[in-house]
Amino acid sequence: MKFIILFEDSKHADPDIRKNHMKDHLAFLHENSDVIESAGPLMDQAGKGRDGLWIVNLENETQAEHLVKQDPFWPTGLRESYSIIPWKQVFCDGESLIDL
Repeated sequence: MKFIILFEDSKHADPDIRKNHMKDHLAFLHENSDVIESAGPLMDQAGKGRDGLWIVNLENETQAEHLVKQDPFWPTGLRESYSIIPWKQVFCDGESLIDL
């Protein structure tokens, strides 16, 4: 099952947290590329990264929550909260994925 995981960054986090932990975070994403299909920051109006979004393919929400807590960003204080939202993909690469 696919899930969207939306992260909200803490407004009180050190501004250098992303930069300081990005190498470990990217290594984590690579190590879990079998279930993390896409990941990246959302952007503010000035083009600066804020918050985050993952698209994952896992069996259940419990697995998604476990994955979030394994991310090297999690214990740094960067993330204030997250939401795990079930998602049904119906269109990809110019193709409909559902029968009408």
